[in-house]
Amino acid sequence: MQFHVAYTSYLNRKYTKMKALYQAIRDAIQEGNLVHGEKLPSTRELAATYHISRGTVNQVYDTLTAQGYIHSEHGRGTFVAYQLDLSNDASTEKACTHHLSAWGNRIQQFEQQTTQRNSQTNAQASDSRKESDDVIDFSKYQPDLSKFPYDEWNNRLYAEIRNREHHTKTTSAFVSSTGDPKLREAIAAYLRRMRGIQVDADHIAVTAGSMQAIALLTQLLADPGDHVVTESPCYIGISKAIVAAGAKLIEANLDGQGVVPQNWEARMLFVTPSRQFPTGEMLSLERRQTLLDWAHRHDAMIVEDDYDSEFRYRGMHVEPLKTLDKAGRVIYLGSFTKTLPLEVRLGYVVLPPTLADTFRKAQALYEPRPVNLIEQRALAAFMTSGQYERHLRRMNRLYSRKFHLLLKLLNQQLSTWFDWVENEAGLHVFGWWRGDASTYEVFRAAARSEGVVYSEVSSSTSDGTKYGIYLSFAHLSDDQLQEGVSKLKNAVTAAL
Repeated sequence: MQFHVAYTSYLNRKYTKMKALYQAIRDAIQEGNLVHGEKLPSTRELAATYHISRGTVNQVYDTLTAQGYIHSEHGRGTFVAYQLDLSNDASTEKACTHHLSAWGNRIQQFEQQTTQRNSQTNAQASDSRKESDDVIDFSKYQPDLSKFPYDEWNNRLYAEIRNREHHTKTTSAFVSSTGDPKLREAIAAYLRRMRGIQVDADHIAVTAGSMQAIALLTQLLADPGDHVVTESPCYIGISKAIVAAGAKLIEANLDGQGVVPQNWEARMLFVTPSRQFPTGEMLSLERRQTLLDWAHRHDAMIVEDDYDSEFRYRGMHVEPLKTLDKAGRVIYLGSFTKTLPLEVRLGYVVLPPTLADTFRKAQALYEPRPVNLIEQRALAAFMTSGQYERHLRRMNRLYSRKFHLLLKLLNQQLSTWFDWVENEAGLHVFGWWRGDASTYEVFRAAARSEGVVYSEVSSSTSDGTKYGIYLSFAHLSDDQLQEGVSKLKNAVTAAL
């Protein structure tokens, strides 16, 4: 029978025999496995087949008849009455069109452009995985989760789950959309101690990762048609948020000291001064002061993304741009993406006092209740106990060793064809291709054949297109780093 498998499936899902039979027959009719006019088994036959009473089968048939799926003809039997509308079939129906808002159209257009721009890079990763079972993947920007203290973290999570009922009973009002108060206090204390940012917890909002904050801030601060400045190259999510908001993108050039300040006529600037993404360049003190002066003169806001500041391998941590801001022109973004398990999507934003309440109201529009509240409370306990910073110190030692190994290998084997940017922090190493575009194309194809995957950026110059690659190392073992660099060297040899 066309519905036998479905009937058994519903029984396995703990349906009653009556409900399982009803669902199975209805599904078979709706999916076209039982077509209009087809005769159904008699009630006696179904009852015998499925070891149920004829009364149960009669009730199922009566329900299906009342709903118009089947009909009975005296002396002839029971037939399918439902006429499947083939015009709704995906193969014959003309695609439904929807009226999109200007915001929706901008997102659609930008996604199409991004897909075209990244098609070659995606093909590289896909083809490499097809051609080799032993791919070295430098494109995964993720931490070494094998070293994460899961026992301590899980203990904090379980404690918060056990206390959930207590929180519900003792909290007179629900937690603000800006996040758990204890976590915001813990973040404020961490920033004061580790980053030199003097901040009140009331001016911190916890978000579902830094991207949520980027998109929301752009909507709050830039009208359609306004100009917003980004570094070039930069994190692609920033460009998406700007275009989606209807603002106009200004791409600022970089040199060895980070972004090159200009007298931009713009409302916002997104910048990564402590470690430019993806090049790793650090913004000089003089330029930091120049940017603050620009923001003051143009009544503009600077969004400082300090996404990769936790891990530093030489010297002292560089103070954020936010520490120089005395006029409330800098919004500071941070994230736990590189320090916590991947499924824990938490970030935060440090807001000027004059913007904190407006941001809270905007965040509440999208998230009336705080995101991932159990994880927020677990993280607050994790931080206040000192476990979080102990974890950072352990990972810093591990990543420092991997960083220096990778940099040594790259300088020894690939410095002729790549200009590796000197940096002292972060979870990737960046280098500009020294050759021309045609030799780079050969190198890219050769790397794909070798079975090595990496991330790339391109920049237009007066001499043509300039290419750069960045190699994430945190998740790779020492042997994989050595093998990956060797594969890249083979690819360079093929490009010569």
